[in-house]
Amino acid sequence: MNKVAIVTGAASGIGAAIAKRLDADGAMVCKSDLNAGDGIVACDVTSEDAVSELVDQAVRDFGRIDIMVNNAGVGESPIPIDEKPAAKWQRVIDTNLTAVFYGIKHAARAMKKSGGGVIINISSILGSVGLTGAPAYVAAKHGVNGLTKAAALELAPFKIRVVAVQPAFIKTPLIKGMEESVLPLHPIGRLGEPEEVAALVAFLASDEAGFMTGAGYLIDGGYTAP
Repeated sequence: MNKVAIVTGAASGIGAAIAKRLDADGAMVCKSDLNAGDGIVACDVTSEDAVSELVDQAVRDFGRIDIMVNNAGVGESPIPIDEKPAAKWQRVIDTNLTAVFYGIKHAARAMKKSGGGVIINISSILGSVGLTGAPAYVAAKHGVNGLTKAAALELAPFKIRVVAVQPAFIKTPLIKGMEESVLPLHPIGRLGEPEEVAALVAFLASDEAGFMTGAGYLIDGGYTAP
């Protein structure tokens, strides 16, 4: 895979697994996260200026962008909806939805100049179903799925594919302490591994998936089947 990729939220969990897999497949990977670290560029995805600069830096360093993985996200504490502070709602929407818009916007800007690419938005099963105690997260992920469809239609003439990946509960720091309670929700009898999500992302980023755009792809251990 002789391609250039950006992965946001790449310091841990699914993002780290995606960056590792794309690197192993031969891509040149620009890894970003909220804080800079070993091989990681600092980027607050809730800032449009920061996302724009991240894209511009990748273009300066590698000459182009072929793959944009909008992975960065935050969870939501289960506060009753009639007690939830507006600031907590807004933080989840800003990080999990508006930041994806920024990623699409600025990746598309670069990809139009280089002749195409693929944008992969990490959504969730909660983009298809609801969950008590997580209204902002559910709303954001439903929004990501709709945004994916709209962007795919608009960008198809420019040879830019836009897809979403919808994992169920994956063994990452994001669900620490929840493992036992969410395990029964997966008919397959276990939680997902970050590497399994990364494998799907790698396929969607490849030329083999060249006819796939405008859809969300579930990787959920049967969560949404019942």
